Amino acid sequence: LPKLKRGTDSACGDDTNMLKRSVVTWLNHQTPHPVPLIIVDEKQGRGLLHDVTGQLICLVDYNWLDMSTRNAIRTFHPNYPVTANMWPTFLYFEGQYSPQRPSAGLFKGELLLRAFRCVFTSPSSAREGPNGPGEDASGQPHAGNRPHKPSRLPHTRCDVAGLLKMRSVQPRAIAYVAVQLRFALSSSTSWDLKDDNFDYDTFYNNIVDWFECPRSQAKTQAIEELLLWWN
Repeated sequence: LPKLKRGTDSACGDDTNMLKRSVVTWLNHQTPHPVPLIIVDEKQGRGLLHDVTGQLICLVDYNWLDMSTRNAIRTFHPNYPVTANMWPTFLYFEGQYSPQRPSAGLFKGELLLRAFRCVFTSPSSAREGPNGPGEDASGQPHAGNRPHKPSRLPHTRCDVAGLLKMRSVQPRAIAYVAVQLRFALSSSTSWDLKDDNFDYDTFYNNIVDWFECPRSQAKTQAIEELLLWWN
């Protein structure tokens, strides 16, 4: 068991270090470029301190584009706590959240998909962007086409998905990558379960519960469709 734990910790550490550089590289290459560019090898200037990473980890209930709200978040105003009890913007497709349809676009964020490919297939597969050949610009499958499967992307001979014999994307794998991505976007220089008021353990469990404990038949169907889209 100690050896198994050391192996698991080592794998998680490898994922953390890989995403630390990869995520910033993707952001720096987007158009328009972040101003200032995000330093690849340092984390101190990320998180809420940078406008781009700050918007990505900002909770969807807050309007990051409003300067007074942004300043309140950065100064830890008690009315704007950044906790794991609400979803961060990076989980949503194009960062678009609708209070009327809170599940629309959830877990379809571009960075989330790229990070998943980076961890489970290869860093090179993540450079292709979020949409596979069977998807349109909104991430929806084209009529008559099967959803794009991560396992079909170009990959190394010993990609993680193959080693784990992953035949499909599972909710806990999505939750794991979401935790790793959130940490990569943060300004924290060392791993800890808590980043100020944000609890990574709660974040992981909330994602797993969202997938595995649906509260209605409609929610169950929506989850099945979302996992089909991932697979």
